[in-house]
Amino acid sequence: MANKVVICGIDTAHLPKLKGKEIALLMDKLKAGDEEARQLFIYSNMRLVLSVVQRFNIKKENIDDVFQVGCVGLIKAMDNFDESYNVKFSTYAVPMIIGEIRRFLRDNTSMRVSRSLRDIAYKALQTREKLGLNKDFEPTLDAIAKEMEMPVWQVADALDAISEPISLYDPLYNDGEDTVLVMDQVGDNKSASEGIVENIALKEAISKLNKRERDILKLRYFVGKTQVEISEEVGISQAQVSRLEKSALEQIKKGMI
Repeated sequence: MANKVVICGIDTAHLPKLKGKEIALLMDKLKAGDEEARQLFIYSNMRLVLSVVQRFNIKKENIDDVFQVGCVGLIKAMDNFDESYNVKFSTYAVPMIIGEIRRFLRDNTSMRVSRSLRDIAYKALQTREKLGLNKDFEPTLDAIAKEMEMPVWQVADALDAISEPISLYDPLYNDGEDTVLVMDQVGDNKSASEGIVENIALKEAISKLNKRERDILKLRYFVGKTQVEISEEVGISQAQVSRLEKSALEQIKKGMI
């Protein structure tokens, strides 16, 4: 993506570069209703959109679509910008372009995640970025939750909800001849007898759970429903579903040691 020059049919290598005075002059003209100045302003700032798009690790989205969404953010910034803000246009526009792209990536996912969970997750990502600015190490989940003044489990659930699932058939790397898949790196060193013993222990551990915990695990891991869908079905909040799920898994874990 970083080396891509033509995007949405636009040769980004030849986009015009405007100086501060030229940008201010165009802004005055477009605010006065000059349509030609408006189009030139948008075209001249597409390089800014491209620089923002390149910050995102986009694997499964069409780069042209993301670029177009970024241009929507650019136009919104242009229409709302006021010179009284006393900041450069690019400084004002970048957060709006980022926000527009993030909303697109968030809402375009195939996973059904509640808006409240997604909002918490993206706030956590912003907090992690802020905490890591002046440090040489990645901020811990505890530190992020403390900064957000939220329980660790809630932040963890939110981040887990927006995590991109990995297929066993996703390519890991190419060794020069054949592509190595994720499944090629998954080993199974257990014998069949060990598997039978573990299955018996698992069934016994599950049988010790109460009915609600068993129902939640069944809906979550066998039916494949989300915590939000389960909360609607059993009549409790998503947070309660999350706590019961974690508690049940912890009991099973202890029962199998």
